[in-house]
Amino acid sequence: MVGIVGYGSYVPRYRIKVEDIANQWGRDPEVIKRGLMVNEKTVPGTDEDTITISVEAGRNALKRAGIDPRLIGSCYVGSESHPYAVKPSGTIVAEALGITPEVHVADFEFACKAGTEAMWVAYNEVKSGELQYALAIGTDTSQGAPGDALEYTASAGGTAYIFGKEKVVAEVVETFSYTSDTPDFWRREGAFYPRHAGRFTGEPAYFKHVYNAGVGILKKAKMKPEDFAYAVFHMPNGKFPQTIGKKLGFSKEQIEPGWVVPYMGNTYSGSSPTGLSATFDVSKPGDMVFIVSFGSGAGSDAFIFKVTERIDEVRNLAPKVREMLDNNKIYLDYGKYAKFREKIILNE
Repeated sequence: MVGIVGYGSYVPRYRIKVEDIANQWGRDPEVIKRGLMVNEKTVPGTDEDTITISVEAGRNALKRAGIDPRLIGSCYVGSESHPYAVKPSGTIVAEALGITPEVHVADFEFACKAGTEAMWVAYNEVKSGELQYALAIGTDTSQGAPGDALEYTASAGGTAYIFGKEKVVAEVVETFSYTSDTPDFWRREGAFYPRHAGRFTGEPAYFKHVYNAGVGILKKAKMKPEDFAYAVFHMPNGKFPQTIGKKLGFSKEQIEPGWVVPYMGNTYSGSSPTGLSATFDVSKPGDMVFIVSFGSGAGSDAFIFKVTERIDEVRNLAPKVREMLDNNKIYLDYGKYAKFREKIILNE
C-alpha cells in the first residue's frame, strides 16, 4: 500500500470581503458574488509568503504522520509565487522542518497545479522504492492586478502531503494526467501580475483538461462517479468546480466538503490539495475520493484515493481546514489589503 501518511494545511487569518474590492472599483458586489460564488478571500500577512505557509502546512502534516522528518527523502514545493527568482523555496522549507541535509529538494511550477505535480512525483518516488517517505507541498500567495477579475479570487494558503508505505491514511488507487499547450494564463519574467485570456480560460483550458483527466482516470480505474464518496476539483471560482463536477456525473453533495471557494477565493497552487485536505477532515474509512487539479498552460492531474481506518487516529492531531477558514478571522479594508499585498510601490 502506497499513499498519504500525513497531511496538513495552513490558511492565513487575514481576509478581505468581495464588497470591499468591488466598492473600490465601482462594481456591484452582488453581481460579483453571484458570478464568482465567492464571499471573501484569504490574504497573506506582511510576514507570510509561500515559504512560511509551506512550513506551517508541513508541520501539520508531520503531526499527523508521526514520523522522524529525517526519514523524508525528498521535499518539493509547488507554487506560482515563489518569493525568490533565483533561490529555491524548498531548501528553506526542508531546513525549517528538520529534513536536511540528506534530502532531494526541488521547486515546482505549473500555475495552479504545481501542488499536484509535486504530489505525483513524491508518490512515484515512494512507489518505486527509491524513498521511504516523500513530501509534496502546494502553496501560494497568488496575485491579481488591481481591478482585475482575479483580484476577487487570487488568495493564499497551502497544503502538504507526506507519502509513504506504512501507516497510510489514504491509499493512492490510480493516477492520470492530461496536458496540452494552451496559453490561457501567464506571467512574464519581471512582471508582477499575471495576464489571462478572459473567457478563453474556461472551455479550451479548464473544462477541456479537467474533463479529459477525469474521464481518463475513471476509465483507467474502471470506476464510475457513484463509486465515490467525495470529488474535489480545482477552484478558480465557485461555479467552475460545480459545473465540471456535474458534467462528469458527480453530485453537489459529493463536491461540497472540499468546495472551500466561498471562504478563501482559491485560485492558487494548493487549491485542489487544500480541498482534498478539507475532504479528508470529514471522510470515513473506506471512502473513495476523486480529485482533479488544473494548471494554466495547461494541464490536469487526477488521483483516486481510498481512505483507511487510520484517518480516525490522525485527523484531530492538527488544525482542520474548516476550522482555519471559520475561526479567528481578521478583516482588512482595501487600503490595508493594498499595503499587505504591496500594490502601491513607493519610490525610494
